[in-house]
Amino acid sequence: MAYNFHPCERNQMMLMPPSLEEWLEEGHLARFVVDAVEAMDLRVLYKNYREDGIGNTAYDPAMMTGVLLYGYCVGIRSSRRMEQLLGQDVAFRYLAANQCPDHATLARFRQENEKELEGLFIEVLRLCGKAGLVKVGVVALDGTKIKANAALEANRTTEGIEAEVRRMLREAAEVDDTEDKKYGKDKRGDELPEGLRRSEDRKRRLRECKEMLEEEAKKARERQEAKIAQREKEEEESGGKKRGRKPLDPEEVVDREAKANITDPESRIMKTRKGYVQGYNAQAVVTKEQVIVAAQVTQEENDVNQLRPMMDAMGETLRMVGVKEKVETQLADAGYGMSEESLKWSLRQKTLFLIATQKDWKQRKAARQAPLPRGPLPRGMTAKERMERRLLTTRGRRLYKMRSWMVEPVFGQVKEGQGFQRFSRRGKKAAQSEWKIQAASHNLLKLWRSGRSWN
Repeated sequence: MAYNFHPCERNQMMLMPPSLEEWLEEGHLARFVVDAVEAMDLRVLYKNYREDGIGNTAYDPAMMTGVLLYGYCVGIRSSRRMEQLLGQDVAFRYLAANQCPDHATLARFRQENEKELEGLFIEVLRLCGKAGLVKVGVVALDGTKIKANAALEANRTTEGIEAEVRRMLREAAEVDDTEDKKYGKDKRGDELPEGLRRSEDRKRRLRECKEMLEEEAKKARERQEAKIAQREKEEEESGGKKRGRKPLDPEEVVDREAKANITDPESRIMKTRKGYVQGYNAQAVVTKEQVIVAAQVTQEENDVNQLRPMMDAMGETLRMVGVKEKVETQLADAGYGMSEESLKWSLRQKTLFLIATQKDWKQRKAARQAPLPRGPLPRGMTAKERMERRLLTTRGRRLYKMRSWMVEPVFGQVKEGQGFQRFSRRGKKAAQSEWKIQAASHNLLKLWRSGRSWN
């Protein structure tokens, strides 16, 4: 008795050419990405191509953008992995219209259009705005540390950098001497060993690291000299010596143990809950719908100085997108409230700022146990005391509770859901571009899952 199975004939030829439109079901994310890219203004990506059609045939920038954006949506950022999937994965083949640009082409497109691809964030946010997803009555600000494309162990002090340069020069001299003896001084010989092939690039990065450390030391001296000069001026005006400890000599404030990373000199050592990483501080402002409305990357290890820059970035983004609704409430954790100057600035704004003045668990405990403040503001309160009082009001307690479920899940979705644990490229500009693309992909997923249309 024969089995009744569907025939499995891999050599069966198709009688008619298959249609790409039949490969994916309606509602698939890849179809949505194609529709979204068609609705974007991508003219800036075409500026480097000849309009007369002369020259080598190039891949359509809109197609390349769709592949890149879809890759970020599903957690694929490696150009080599994208190349592989363009030949194996139905969704990628649909996006590329059955074309297969190699990994070098994909990487070069991303690198050459670094600044232009940041604009995807604005374009996606504009679609979200048309769909009614950008509501900025209450927004929340926070930052997360993301690893750079560099190892923590690649940090060196100035002394270590100088030793590394001496070692490289010594090795290069030894190789030259060996090759001269083997091939003769006037003959080329074989290629240098792998470890010395990129010595010039490595020397350049070592030089950049040394210059950066020297510049930081110079600024530290200048700040201390200004502090000493100010003290001397005040003593001269008062006619007596100031009380307190005398300022240190400018040379004493220079950190001799300061380090720079020789793989990515612009990255910094960042402290996280799980220890230290070599990376960047990625900032985001999000709405109640968890749509990112501002995204920036900074080298600063904490959030102390990020409040005003992020508010300015959000204002510029909303202006470009055409959102006219005013931000009524801004929520931020204690990292942004460590600066007295930032607190004073926030208290002068028309927007209601609610910035924690202590760690979250302490802030929640205070909200549960502290009595409601009553009566007018007491005179002589510091900016911190005024903010603490604002947080303890009925309105302040109700609004600040929203912060944790607005912004913290966004970082979870980006880092765990989309697998964005490390930047692919090196340097602050490259990290900024990649963070904007990642934010754009996050917002695109929000729009896709909402089921709303921008038409």
